[in-house]
Amino acid sequence: MSLPPLSAAEFAARLAPWAPEPLVPAAVAALHQHYEELRRWAPRVDLLGPGAAAELFSRHYGESLAALPLLPAGPGRLVDLGSGAGFPGFVLAAARPDLEVFLIEPRERRWAFLLAAVRRARLAVTCLRATVGAAPAPPLPRPLAVVTARALRITRSMVVALTPLLLPDSRFLLWGGAAEPDPETGLRRLAELPLPGSERRRIRVFALAGPEAGG
Repeated sequence: MSLPPLSAAEFAARLAPWAPEPLVPAAVAALHQHYEELRRWAPRVDLLGPGAAAELFSRHYGESLAALPLLPAGPGRLVDLGSGAGFPGFVLAAARPDLEVFLIEPRERRWAFLLAAVRRARLAVTCLRATVGAAPAPPLPRPLAVVTARALRITRSMVVALTPLLLPDSRFLLWGGAAEPDPETGLRRLAELPLPGSERRRIRVFALAGPEAGG
């Protein structure tokens, strides 16, 4: 897959319609650097599915930015599971530099891409090659305010592993289709947000079903 070259101004113009709130110039610049790194890696590493180039801004950048209104105000920690090409974790880190973001990706080449993109964009983001819920456990600090997963199905073992690290009001933001069943993981659904440009896809907001969260 190849992506066309875009100047900083061209990239900003394509990104702007998909941001639910205005992005500061530093965030747009960091996302443009991510795009440039994606352009460099995509022809040789499986980062995005077929046809992704045509819908990169609407489906990937746009769906990631759509979560901004769901994030807590002020500093906090966010962990993104199965980060892949950086959607949504990298995008949210660029838009919310006050958050301490951890990108979790088990596949070596995708993890290497994330490291390269973070360095290029000069973001203070931690990239871990690991799987939550498997041994050894990734070195995550506590407390975590937000857990995101866009291209990964959450399992009970993941929730169990993360529970001791969560705040009582921590939230799970999960991307998926409107007809997709809720994960059977001890989570309860709080809300859902339709995604722009899609009749079927949603961000669903979950919390722990009981008072198990740590802190």
